[in-house]
Amino acid sequence: MSQHFDAVVIGTGQGGSPLAVRLAQSGRRTAVIERHLFGGTCVNVGCTPTKTYVASARAAHVARHAAEYGVMLEGEVRVDMARVKARKEEVIGQSRNGIEKWLRTTPDVTVFTGHGRFTGPHSIRVEGHDGQPHDLQADAVFINTGTRPVIPRIDGIERIPYLTNSTLLELSEVPAHLVVVGASYIALEFAQMFRRFGSRVTVLVRGKRVLSREDADFALSIQKVLAKEGVEFRFGAEPTRVEPAGAGVRIMLGDEAVDASHLLCATGRTPNTDDLGLDAAGIAVDQHGLIEVDGQLRTKVEGIWAIGDVNGRGAFTHTSYNDYEVVAANLLDGAARSVDGRIMTYAVFVDPPFARVGMSESEVRADGREALIATMPMARVGRARERGETDGFMKALVDAKTKLILGAAIHGIEGDEAIHTFVDIMNAGAPYTTLQQAMHVHPTVCELVPTLLGMLKPLA
Repeated sequence: MSQHFDAVVIGTGQGGSPLAVRLAQSGRRTAVIERHLFGGTCVNVGCTPTKTYVASARAAHVARHAAEYGVMLEGEVRVDMARVKARKEEVIGQSRNGIEKWLRTTPDVTVFTGHGRFTGPHSIRVEGHDGQPHDLQADAVFINTGTRPVIPRIDGIERIPYLTNSTLLELSEVPAHLVVVGASYIALEFAQMFRRFGSRVTVLVRGKRVLSREDADFALSIQKVLAKEGVEFRFGAEPTRVEPAGAGVRIMLGDEAVDASHLLCATGRTPNTDDLGLDAAGIAVDQHGLIEVDGQLRTKVEGIWAIGDVNGRGAFTHTSYNDYEVVAANLLDGAARSVDGRIMTYAVFVDPPFARVGMSESEVRADGREALIATMPMARVGRARERGETDGFMKALVDAKTKLILGAAIHGIEGDEAIHTFVDIMNAGAPYTTLQQAMHVHPTVCELVPTLLGMLKPLA
């Protein structure tokens, strides 16, 4: 017998869980479907565990350099990977259990654990973990199924125990030699943290530089920091075959071989849309498996929305949560919000972090508009000098006619926090002079932002 709900939310990621609760609180009888772990990618295998590891890796790094600050430690700094993992499990367990309890105890929310597939535009069958199928009908359906790692097509990959960003987090020992395939955000974060844990790390870069979507100067700045810490980079290196080699793996780069204890595949992510029965719902996906939505995150099928990583409107926890806010505001608060005007911002959590908002320099140049630009090395920032962490630089781009900030980026100490000075001004639609004339606290990173903006000059 089919059960009818006012709304069904598929997936309990950063957008799905709060949306389900808001829908229930508005008086809508709501069903939530979760096939595996509550909290989605961020809580279980993404932001929360990786940033917990980043914190442990930084602690090891600071300890090794303590003498530079006049702090003397006895003996060698060692990393107990089992304890690092245990700390991670404790942190994510608190979040995961909290989300599950929140959903299960919210009035008018019914939780189904199992895999949900559409059998029609507003009908879903859940193959329950209890072995029983559950047929659901809903007036509104919200897809929030997230993404999973892409496994590169390399000859022999199925014959070796390769790692992904999630399985790497299950190691209880520090790898002797970690080879990373890929050169984007996930690849570089893991490369640095495991180098700090004590692994030899080699990054195989298919192209000529890391972070191909960022400005070349920032990519080089980040690469130099990691190389200084001992991360090895191989450019123009694309694995052609992999095979077992003793207790490890051998990676063939043409006629050359690289032996490693562990291989991490960090070559992107793909949306979890291929096993949802979308055809039965009348929903098509693009060549990347993404669901097309409008600015209000509605699919082409009436009464079905797609939020989070599956809609191609952003691939971050904060964009997923903002998707929830937009949908909830429009459905429940009578608003008319849209993600079409959303100013994209994100960070790469290497250390020091890299953060960006809006347009990059290369994007501004390609756009052809008249613009102003300013750059400043982090060595000019008092906070950076006092902490002995002066790597990186800041950059700001401004429309010469409107005086509006087009974009900004920071690679440097606390750049992931300082970027919000630009984020807020840009979202307010205020000219750069508003920020330039503001008085900031000394000694901080943000206090140098007005100085940076005072250095603007025409983009040559």
